[in-house]
Amino acid sequence: MMLSTPNIVQIRLNMQKTEKSLPLTRIQKLIGKLMSDAKQAQPSCYMQISMDMTDLARVRKAYCKQVGSRVTTNDFFICAMARAVADFPMLAGRLDANAENMIIAEHIGIGFAVAAPQGLVVPVVKDVAEKTLPQIAVESDKLLKKARVNKLMPDDFDGANVVLSGLGMYGVDSFYAIAPPLATGIISIGTIDETLMPKDDEIVTRRMMTAGLAVDRRIVDEAYAAMFLKRVAEQIEDPKTLTK
Repeated sequence: MMLSTPNIVQIRLNMQKTEKSLPLTRIQKLIGKLMSDAKQAQPSCYMQISMDMTDLARVRKAYCKQVGSRVTTNDFFICAMARAVADFPMLAGRLDANAENMIIAEHIGIGFAVAAPQGLVVPVVKDVAEKTLPQIAVESDKLLKKARVNKLMPDDFDGANVVLSGLGMYGVDSFYAIAPPLATGIISIGTIDETLMPKDDEIVTRRMMTAGLAVDRRIVDEAYAAMFLKRVAEQIEDPKTLTK
């Protein structure tokens, strides 16, 4: 008995019957356009660095008890990024309308990506260089809660020089993100892994993380971006400097 070959056209028709058309929300359309414009307009360069998170985990736990409030790893990163921007101010730069002059922002703003109900959004902690770590923690928590209930206002999105994005909670080791419009760069952090490393003729366990950086190459070159990323890493690896 011979088996007949399925009709290819019929298979395609059956597949089409299972497809669904889902209209994009207004936010999805807006974010999609902004990211597309940013990707096309900003020629980026990319780099990665490994960060030793062992001391930060220990210091953060003790620091939370000391100040009597919750300070997250993200808050340490926001603080470190702001101080690094202060040291490397071109990261707070943007081009004018004619792309002939660079304008350095007067105040430093650090955005952080949040998976909100309406899609991925980037609220901004403003004037970060003038804030203490606990103040950053309070403001970022307030913005996070507003994002999760769709209560962010237009002003909450303005003023990001550099953005932080993390996917470590999903087991992602490392990735590169797209910086939103008007932001010069974005740091992307992955999961923290326990790694065996040599130290003083013995093998020790350290908690390591890979951080990626994408920057607008029109504003900063690779060497300047690398120095900025190294400065962030130095502070994260010596977290007591951020608690002062």
